[in-house]
Amino acid sequence: MKTRKLRIVVFCLLLISVLNSCKKDKIEGYKNPELSIEERVEDLLERMTLEEKFWQMYMIPGDLTDGKEKYKHGIFGFQVATKGKSANEAEQLLDYRGGGTAVETAEKINEIQKYFIEETRLGIPIIPFDEALHGLVRDGATAFPQSIALAASWDTAMVSRVAHAIAMETKTRGIRQILSPVLNIARDVRWGRTEESYGEDPFLTSQMGLSFISNFEKLGVYTTPKHFVANVGDGGRDSYPIHYNERLLEEIYFPAFKAVFQQAKAWSVMTSYNSLDGRPCTANNWLLNQKLKKDWGFDGFVISDAGATGGANVLHYTAKNYAESTQQAVEGGLDVIFQTAYEHYPLFYEAFEKGMIDQRAIDEGVRRVLRAKFKLGLFEDPYIGVADAERWNGTAKNRALAKEAALKSIVLLKNNSQTLPLNKSIKRLAIIGVDAEEARLGGYSGPGNQPVSILKGIENKLGAEGIVRYAPGCGRSAELFVPVPAENLMHIEEGKKVAGLKGEYYNNSKLEGEPAMTRIDSQVNFRWTLFSPDPDKIDYDCYSVRWTGQLLAPKSGNFNIGIEGDDGYRLYINDELVIDNWRKQTVQQLTEEYHFEAGKTYDLKLEFFETVGNVWFKLIWDVDVEKNTDKAIAEAVALAQNSDVSIVAVGIEEGEFRDRAYLSLPGRQEELIQRVAATGKPVVVVLVGGSAITMNNWLDQVDAVLDVWYPGDAGGDAVADVLFGDYNPAGRLPITFPVHEAQLPLYYNHKPTGRGDDYNNLTGKPLFPFGYGLSYTNFSYGDLVIDSPTIQAGESTFVRFKLTNVGDYDGDEVVQLYLKDLYASVVRPVIELKGFQRVHLKKGETKELIFEITPDLLTMLDEQMEWGIEPGDFKVMIGASSNDIRTRGVLTVTD
Repeated sequence: MKTRKLRIVVFCLLLISVLNSCKKDKIEGYKNPELSIEERVEDLLERMTLEEKFWQMYMIPGDLTDGKEKYKHGIFGFQVATKGKSANEAEQLLDYRGGGTAVETAEKINEIQKYFIEETRLGIPIIPFDEALHGLVRDGATAFPQSIALAASWDTAMVSRVAHAIAMETKTRGIRQILSPVLNIARDVRWGRTEESYGEDPFLTSQMGLSFISNFEKLGVYTTPKHFVANVGDGGRDSYPIHYNERLLEEIYFPAFKAVFQQAKAWSVMTSYNSLDGRPCTANNWLLNQKLKKDWGFDGFVISDAGATGGANVLHYTAKNYAESTQQAVEGGLDVIFQTAYEHYPLFYEAFEKGMIDQRAIDEGVRRVLRAKFKLGLFEDPYIGVADAERWNGTAKNRALAKEAALKSIVLLKNNSQTLPLNKSIKRLAIIGVDAEEARLGGYSGPGNQPVSILKGIENKLGAEGIVRYAPGCGRSAELFVPVPAENLMHIEEGKKVAGLKGEYYNNSKLEGEPAMTRIDSQVNFRWTLFSPDPDKIDYDCYSVRWTGQLLAPKSGNFNIGIEGDDGYRLYINDELVIDNWRKQTVQQLTEEYHFEAGKTYDLKLEFFETVGNVWFKLIWDVDVEKNTDKAIAEAVALAQNSDVSIVAVGIEEGEFRDRAYLSLPGRQEELIQRVAATGKPVVVVLVGGSAITMNNWLDQVDAVLDVWYPGDAGGDAVADVLFGDYNPAGRLPITFPVHEAQLPLYYNHKPTGRGDDYNNLTGKPLFPFGYGLSYTNFSYGDLVIDSPTIQAGESTFVRFKLTNVGDYDGDEVVQLYLKDLYASVVRPVIELKGFQRVHLKKGETKELIFEITPDLLTMLDEQMEWGIEPGDFKVMIGASSNDIRTRGVLTVTD
């Protein structure tokens, strides 16, 4: 009886096993979650058509509103269009701030995923992507301080918490990839995107990058560190060609990227627009296939920057057309083509369709994309829980963290006679400058979540009415001329006045023959620096234009009219030659005074020619332009004169493709500071911006200077806390501030010179060095001990010392560890950051701090380009900045 029962049990178990096995066999291979990711990838890859493979390598902004049938073959992913804009409008603007509430975004992305999973042949989900440099660029998302400000905190634990908050706000909306962070090294602060970086140092950038990226990757949101490998070249110009040798790349520009790929497991990377050693980075076999994928073992996918795949054709001239450019990019290691519109795809599909690309390269790119989608679990769990979107976005906790980050990022650059902190019992406080009111968030920012301005933060702090008074001052610009508006330009068609000027474009420099193109231009306000007026019809480097029509005078009087831009040009008004600059020389502005009568029209003819490309060209005048801001400055000065203290908030203009030739404050802000300071009342200058500022003309005239960067949603409240002593500032500079632009590039970890590093008329030293920042208190360093002052290569040791707060305030100190190789087989930097700690000490408190010196910190690249540790002496330096070493010792490394 027992034997029979046992047989029945065994039979049932076998039957269940067989049934389960049959059930599994019914699941298509790639849809079977019990198979390995690699098995699923290979199975799916074998089923795909060429079109389906192409679309897995194509990413764009948009959604399904322009027609589902367009995407029947699938797609890599969307950057979902903003709420209130059509997909085409969003694509043109490349501005994705918005997108509705967090819940609306999650619902929309779920709807899009549902289509691709249920209505396309293979059911491949998409990867929704967006920007999240220092906060997701969406309505309702928290705006944290800009990246350079996060670096200025020198607090990786805090940056890790910031990243976690951003990652949760991102993932709960259904977004699974961010095109961030920027790991480029900002060694030339003229670069307009310095604000997006973590500064000039590879060690600091690596630590910040690791803290930021690891949180996203752990939560299942892919990061896309960029721009691989360097996005700034000679003159601090964005996307300029670089010609760095491999040693410089390995020592300075590679470390942060290599660290985040190998340690934080970043699963994507974006190439840079520029070329490296003669090859576009987007189609660079050595960089992408050899270095990144083979040497470093990178398993993720490589995407281009927006529009860069065709850039090899239109910018670098290393391909005949877009098809050849696509071939070079894919075979050179690019996995995903990032474009700005669906309509561009035929330019790139041609290379696939004609069999121009090695099939193995196509399959490898698709394989990497599919692997990423399986790794995210999108085939099994493609949808997001909508309720989580509301729970995790724009929370009070995240706002408090944004304020903490802002507080920790603020750098006190000057504080004469303990001007700061200010007394809260102040009776009359002048707040001057538009940056006090604007609450700017910096580049690659969303709209913010009710950002608090500096003015509002101070008003919140002081409470009582009548204490704080505001004057905008002169602003950040001082335009004396503006482009002639469209409403004042017209031409005659069939006896009727029609808006705009008639432009006749010629493919020669002499206005000869028949025009190659005729069109109506609403204004003459062009910047043809990358392309001709029409790349399909007009040659880039040899063309001419004649504009004809009429100009309507809005008022009577003598006004200046003319041209700002590239020569040569000439301007006729009523057939009179007003400006004659028919020669090639340089970009310049030429104007002449002309009498206009209100309501009267004047015949206008403007002629222009170009023979080398790269053009700025504007028809300008000073009608309706306030010729100066004397009145605004005078009002600000009067306000300062009748106040106890003045806070002057000033700022810079910068950003992507907005590099700065001059580092001084733009407009007449320097004059504003000088005249306010001349009142004799105490002046505190608050700097708003993401890069270095020269201060020669006013620094000695003011009492205190705070650099607050772009401080995020709670920035105004944080600035007020610092100004009035509720928080002791301890931010430190992640970049070097030069005395003058002529010193650039200027960075702390340079290699020794063959002679001196000064100029005949200027020191080689900076205005403010890397790592610099003051406090309301003071700290002393002492009793340095190296546990094992002699170690063998490959061993570690510890450095101990005592830090004491000897001032009158509790506060943080950012302790910095630097090393110097005293003798090596190749030239080594004069000093290198190898560690840092942000430490809080109460007044009078002493702490023993410890740094571990590991083999990694002693490793160098030798003459044979091999990484290793050379025996010898290393100077161990600990201090408050790269130029303020407080205690030191010597570590000896033996064989």
